[in-house]
Amino acid sequence: MSESRTVYRVCTLCEATCGIALEIEEERVVSIKGDENDPFSQGYICPKATAMKGLHEDPDRLRKPLRKRTDGTWEEIGWDEAIAYAAKGLLGVRERHGSEGLASYFGNPTVHSLHTTMYSPIVNRALASKQRFSASTADQFPKMVTAGLMFGENLTIPIPDLDRTDYLMVLGANPLASNGSLMTAPNVKGRLRDIRGRGGKVVVIDPRRSETADVADEHLFIRPGADAYFLLAMANTMFEENLVDLGTCAEHVAGLDEVRDAIVGVTAQSVAARCGIEAETIRRITREFVAAPSAACYGRIGTTCQEFGTLASWAVDIVNILSGNMDRPGGVMFTRAAAAGGSSDEPGGTGVQLHRWNSRVSGYPEVFGEIPVAAFAEEIETEGEGQIRGLLTLAGNPARSTPDTERLERALTSLEFMVSVDIYLNETTRHADVILPPTSALEHEHYDLAFYRLSVRNIAKFSPAVFEPEDGALHDWQILARLSAELMGFGPMSADDVDDFVLGQLVDKAIPEDGSKSNGKSRTQVLEELGSQRGPHRALDLMLRTGPYGDGFGTDPDGLSLAKLKEYPHGLDLGPLMPQVPQVLETPSAKIEMSPALVLDDLPRLRAGLDRDAEDLVLIGRRHLRSNNSWCHNIEPLVKGRDRCTLMMNPADASRFGLGNGDRAQLTSRVGSVVAPVEITDELMPGVVSLPHGWGHDVEGVRMGVAREHAGVNSNALTDSALIDRPSGNAVLNGIPVVVEAAG
Repeated sequence: MSESRTVYRVCTLCEATCGIALEIEEERVVSIKGDENDPFSQGYICPKATAMKGLHEDPDRLRKPLRKRTDGTWEEIGWDEAIAYAAKGLLGVRERHGSEGLASYFGNPTVHSLHTTMYSPIVNRALASKQRFSASTADQFPKMVTAGLMFGENLTIPIPDLDRTDYLMVLGANPLASNGSLMTAPNVKGRLRDIRGRGGKVVVIDPRRSETADVADEHLFIRPGADAYFLLAMANTMFEENLVDLGTCAEHVAGLDEVRDAIVGVTAQSVAARCGIEAETIRRITREFVAAPSAACYGRIGTTCQEFGTLASWAVDIVNILSGNMDRPGGVMFTRAAAAGGSSDEPGGTGVQLHRWNSRVSGYPEVFGEIPVAAFAEEIETEGEGQIRGLLTLAGNPARSTPDTERLERALTSLEFMVSVDIYLNETTRHADVILPPTSALEHEHYDLAFYRLSVRNIAKFSPAVFEPEDGALHDWQILARLSAELMGFGPMSADDVDDFVLGQLVDKAIPEDGSKSNGKSRTQVLEELGSQRGPHRALDLMLRTGPYGDGFGTDPDGLSLAKLKEYPHGLDLGPLMPQVPQVLETPSAKIEMSPALVLDDLPRLRAGLDRDAEDLVLIGRRHLRSNNSWCHNIEPLVKGRDRCTLMMNPADASRFGLGNGDRAQLTSRVGSVVAPVEITDELMPGVVSLPHGWGHDVEGVRMGVAREHAGVNSNALTDSALIDRPSGNAVLNGIPVVVEAAG
């Protein structure tokens, strides 16, 4: 009998970071189960976890670089040739058109990999262009903008303390399908059950009665895009009824009076029709929220990917602050992440700088160094200085995940040169000239740098590689390091040389002059202690050792290091969330800034929306537990069963358009049209239809056999690049005006 082994790590297919136990025989995955000894997930997994085997073994996953021939077919080439070819093509564009002729797009999977999280900034520096795009401006930028303005850093996001709250209010989120988002929380269903079990209440406010709403105590329909109205009416009710109590944050808050003055008139009565919720219901929910021993308000995609995304995200925090639930057990709190190397315990900082420049064509604002993806296609299409002629994509599929994708696909065909770092020949990478595929998730180590900063509990877990890479394969960090060296003019340097340079810069940043984070040790001594292992390993060790639980290279002998973390293969529980205000604040005032000018300046746009006639029919998205955007659709266990890419409609709407279950309906917006099968359900409020995101795998030139068999339709053929949330630049993916008719 062959020898078997068990490897413990986390699933990397969503934000929940669930612990998994992989049984390995003859260097093949035999089974994947939940790790019952993981202190965070405690054995829970969703269907995506078991699909990590399918992703690793997928015959369509690319193992070697591909170069496009002149006739449009593909050929496999060696790594040295592939990286040289990629660099030469991009450098050629730069020589002809300047640095701004190059652009980058980083996809959602980037943040699910330790390698790409750490090394993607290096390749952006090497490209030396302001034309930077990512999935973030079709996702969470409104929340990051308000976090940066109010608390001083874009990932200093208040997280619901799910395990202790008495009252949870959820807007525009479906954590039973997403497993939490900007809220790392395995087994959300169990955590919500526990809230109700201890006598608490869960309220869901959403245009759809989602899976999460089904397990809640109360569900209220709300018109898409009305979340900011609802929340600010709650805030106004607190002021009007003298319910405001800032709690322990009172002395650390600035701008309270400005908020009160700014939202005058945004009352429960004035917004009721816009929200579709009666004024007295808004006031009742407000009183319940304030009266609860502890309460947490949480909003997600429905609140960020809409026309008032920044105002809605800000209003979530305003409701939590005014009710005394900010930085309070059972309210919303800040995670104390282990790998926050070099972090200070002193409040105050430089804050964030936004809108430093604008996009060339539509003048969309820069946010966190990025241009909104809504401007992506026009920046490629529009001639003139700064026109994008060369592109690097990393682990993304913008041809399915960004607004007005049919326009973007046409634009991609006009590029002079395109490089994709990706494991698939998909709807986007088919337009590339060369594809550089990294190792699979099971062939390299992992640590969730981003998601442990957004966790409902302080957790740290290192995931070792399960398998040795195939001969000649390169990890993400090696591809990005070698490509960056070529782009910066260093020629074909080894990835190890670039890695040494990057680590040296990180050490210089993490070790202060007084040596407080390094036990007085010099740069040379710290580098020696970090050892010679290549890749993210040493950088992660540095971050852990200089972080809040770290050993400080000997300052605290019992503190954390990567070596010590590896002694806990199931993960290390660092305890519940604890109050961190004011230490966590990095605003120049060292206070919570309740009234940022960028936010208040957008209130007139919100007020103007009160007088606008409601659209007859609007489109929203939805998510399924077996899906994560477009990158899980080539794994048979995740797509088998009934068709999930359906157009959900309320029975009243289906009746007025003469549609029945299973009929094919044509859905048309200002920019596009798709045909999808109808699913009639009272889950949706009247006047709202829903299509899931990330489908549309029926185009030629794609090597994803399973996905093509379950193609679905691309909802982003309907989203409009002319619609953005102006303060954040985020795309509007919910509340899109549409027309429905029976398909011919």
